[in-house]
Amino acid sequence: MTDALHDERYRIAASRDARFDGQFVTAVHSTRIYCRPSCPARTPRSAGVTFYRTSAAAHLAGFRACKRCLPEATPGSPEWDLREDVAGRAMRLVLDGVVEREGVPGLAARVGYSERHLGRILTEELGAGPKALSRAHRAQTARTLLTSSDLPIADVAFAAGFASVRQFNDTVREVFAVTPTELRARRRVPPTPDGGLHVHLPARAPFDAQGLLDWHALHALPGLEHVVVGDDGTVRSYGRSVDLPGGPGWFRASAAVPDGAGRGAGIDLVVRVAQLRDLPTLVARVRALFDLDADPVAVDTVLGGVPALAPAVQRVPGIRLPGAVDAHEVVFRTLIGQQVSVAAARTAQTRLVAALGDPVPAAIDPDGLLFPSAERIAADGASVLRGPAARVDTILRVAAALADGSLVVHGGQSLDELRAGLLAVKGIGPWTADYVALRVRHHPDVFLHSDLAVRNGAQELGLPGTARELSLWSGQVAPWRSYLTMHCWRPIVDRATAAARAANTNSRKETP
Repeated sequence: MTDALHDERYRIAASRDARFDGQFVTAVHSTRIYCRPSCPARTPRSAGVTFYRTSAAAHLAGFRACKRCLPEATPGSPEWDLREDVAGRAMRLVLDGVVEREGVPGLAARVGYSERHLGRILTEELGAGPKALSRAHRAQTARTLLTSSDLPIADVAFAAGFASVRQFNDTVREVFAVTPTELRARRRVPPTPDGGLHVHLPARAPFDAQGLLDWHALHALPGLEHVVVGDDGTVRSYGRSVDLPGGPGWFRASAAVPDGAGRGAGIDLVVRVAQLRDLPTLVARVRALFDLDADPVAVDTVLGGVPALAPAVQRVPGIRLPGAVDAHEVVFRTLIGQQVSVAAARTAQTRLVAALGDPVPAAIDPDGLLFPSAERIAADGASVLRGPAARVDTILRVAAALADGSLVVHGGQSLDELRAGLLAVKGIGPWTADYVALRVRHHPDVFLHSDLAVRNGAQELGLPGTARELSLWSGQVAPWRSYLTMHCWRPIVDRATAAARAANTNSRKETP
């Protein structure tokens, strides 16, 4: 680390800036403890601390987590969505549980490097190799489950990815200097009468949770997704079934209510899974779905610094990107929804789910369905899909390519790699590739300037109206152009949401 970077991080730690929690840790030499930047403890002198990009690097250096500020209880780093290098790609896959499922060889194969070379890259860039990064992620998952769920401690061990309870106990004691039982004593678990497992997922404030709930509700498919609406028409929660490596799972997400006792902005999650080992993967995908690791202050500072955007940012601070829990599903829903209204897309997508979606066990999601796999769509989609022949052919071509592995789409790819693979398929154009990249890759700097709804929303915000002018204009808010896309979409989403609320209110009045 350069002296300039050390000094910059020391100033951040001295100011206790919570915005940087999760982006690096401060390791104190005298106590052998590492803290989040906002830790309220007295800041040591500059020469007495070392800054690490990851907690895994601090673990390897012999430091343990602070019991006071709980550095593992922070949102993740926004750096992994922004970085396009091997380290960033590998870290996204580590967080998705690839090392637990496929080992280091599987991780190395996905990023296209040998195990040895990947280890060198990660150690040089992040201070720890794949196994250490995965171990730190398991420890963080274990802490989350111990402090925010009612899952038995032995089950927490296996749900977090540990091979044995003994390994789990040793790791928790080494990382946190407390036993699992002592960590469990700190939990605050709300009741879950439906039998689900409750987990709190933190986010950096400000957090526009309602905007994402409205967005997902607008696109929800009956049978696959479930939306709970309050008496006032406001979306209270969004849930769905999801296909996980170990079998079907289900979750329901609602906006967390800060309580002033250490519980801040975020998502309250109720989960049911067929295999406990899938829990970390599901949690990681929900974090991406709700963009919980974003740095909203950095985004709003850039966007709000542009006079034309300042009113929109002031009206909706902390806007987020809708991510993905299933990359292949996003590809198919994008292709089906091209050049049609949201309502027409939902009708066609619902028909596909009803005809080809596998049922979910009643213990996971009663009457629930999974989105059809690429294999199933390739085999039987022709009998279900409607619309122009060219579009149907493209969908079937993509399904076959995803099924045989000739087309690869997942969040661990670089932006260029993901777009190039999609654009190589006949029938897929730039808008489709960019939209999939925004959702699946969760990249913060994708602007859909050719999207009609984006252009219409941009005009309402007072921005240039033509695609070319809008594209050139957007360069001034890089690297956060995906969030500009969301602000341009927002007026359309708000009107659709208001219409749905009005219809819901009228139906309630008419019910005898």
